[in-house]
Amino acid sequence: MAEGIGRLAKDTAVYGLSSIIGRLLNWMLVPLYVRVLDNTGEYGIVTNLYGWTALLLVILTYGMETGFFRFVNRKEETEPMRVYGTALYSTAVTSTLFLTACLLFLQPLSRAAGYAAHPEYIGMIAGIAALDAFCCIPFAYLRYRGKALRFTGIKLLNIGLNIGLNIFFLVICPWLHRLHPASMEWFYRPDYGAGYIFVSNAFASVLVFLVLLPDLLPGLRAKMDLQRLKPMLTYSFPVLILGVAGIFNQSADKILFPFLFEDRAYANAQLGIYGACFKIAVVMVMFIQAFRYAYDPFIFAKNREQDSRHAYAQVMKYFIICSLALFLGVMFYIDLLKYFVEPAYYPGLSVVPVVMLGELFYGIYFNLSVWYKLTDRTVWGGRFSTIGCVMTVAIILLFVPRYGFMACAWASFASNLLMMTLSYFTGQKKYPVAYDLRSAGRYGLLAAGLYVAGMCPPIENIYLRLSYRTALWLLLAGYIVKKELPLRDIPCIGSRLERMKKKYFTQTNK
Repeated sequence: MAEGIGRLAKDTAVYGLSSIIGRLLNWMLVPLYVRVLDNTGEYGIVTNLYGWTALLLVILTYGMETGFFRFVNRKEETEPMRVYGTALYSTAVTSTLFLTACLLFLQPLSRAAGYAAHPEYIGMIAGIAALDAFCCIPFAYLRYRGKALRFTGIKLLNIGLNIGLNIFFLVICPWLHRLHPASMEWFYRPDYGAGYIFVSNAFASVLVFLVLLPDLLPGLRAKMDLQRLKPMLTYSFPVLILGVAGIFNQSADKILFPFLFEDRAYANAQLGIYGACFKIAVVMVMFIQAFRYAYDPFIFAKNREQDSRHAYAQVMKYFIICSLALFLGVMFYIDLLKYFVEPAYYPGLSVVPVVMLGELFYGIYFNLSVWYKLTDRTVWGGRFSTIGCVMTVAIILLFVPRYGFMACAWASFASNLLMMTLSYFTGQKKYPVAYDLRSAGRYGLLAAGLYVAGMCPPIENIYLRLSYRTALWLLLAGYIVKKELPLRDIPCIGSRLERMKKKYFTQTNK
């Protein structure tokens, strides 16, 4: 079991490299956006359209990624490449049909979304979503083959190009345009602003597709197997419902917000503030993303072993510990992190702790999903996520017009907490796992106490305040090491202790 959890930790670290570095670098773009774009409203447009992109990506993959892992790991499966080919051709057909329909009806779709003046925004978002959805399957194939380094390398290439193009269009081109405007007019528009963010993303998505071609060829040669496709779709459809409801829980605020106010400019400005401060909570989001990349292959492979349920319980325990440590780390250093945005965005900082706790609940909910994935009862995941989605939408529609973006943060918090609770109690009946609730409660209370102790005292001097909070975080870290990682279990220290012990007894016997 220890070897399996160690492999999970290693894969999480490798996959997390792309996720953490990517989100960190994209996070570093936020200060650029909020300083380069003309106002908070322009960043609100970016927040809104990327909310749509996240939802479209889940719809266009329709659970096929999870279905691929489930069917390719079945004991009776003798031709895994046929599973890969089936998933690949299926997503290729649906992505192509989606993109074609969007381009054919671009004008009415743009008007309905509120971007009649910029229909190309909708076209680029549709192209990005279609390409990224198709590329999800070859990325899943790389994870199945254990090619974590290639997976990470391609992800980092995508991120690097996207960031480089953003800097080129938003920083270098305006500078060159001021110096030599005539030489730039053939391709650069100084008033295009947020549009160049989508242009950069579109170019990066095309490059990823081209780089993945060698990994696509084995699946394309294997071709689609209709006999495999039907059970894969049957298994994956509830995952689609789960995914749509889950991502809508995370994106509903960004999608619905502009439609809840009569003044669209005001709505975009408020959404920009919320979206920028939401990015400060990205540490929790990227940790969960890295964990998810490694966890799906882990649970399906681990299911063949006898100690699998104990391993799932241990993984949950360590996930909660790491998540709480991350939460306190972000909140204790919020005085520094807030400088990533302009003062005009500071009113949104109050959403950070609520959003992070909501993401923690979502991460636990994802851990709990092991029971319905392994028992082929994915329909339960769809039910839980649908209930959470309904709660999210209800809270947003009822309270956002009155309380603004703060209601969005609490909507995510409440829905994720509800889904986590429902999944736990149902799972304990259908597929019992002895999770260490005592440990989770102990660490939760400790983190809550340290949070109150760190945030409440009115320490005016920022250096004293940060030093005090650092001491509190180190107190948590020391407690974790003492309880979960005794010195003898650390290889370099444990071996030294054993040598000292043997030397002592040898001298004593002499």
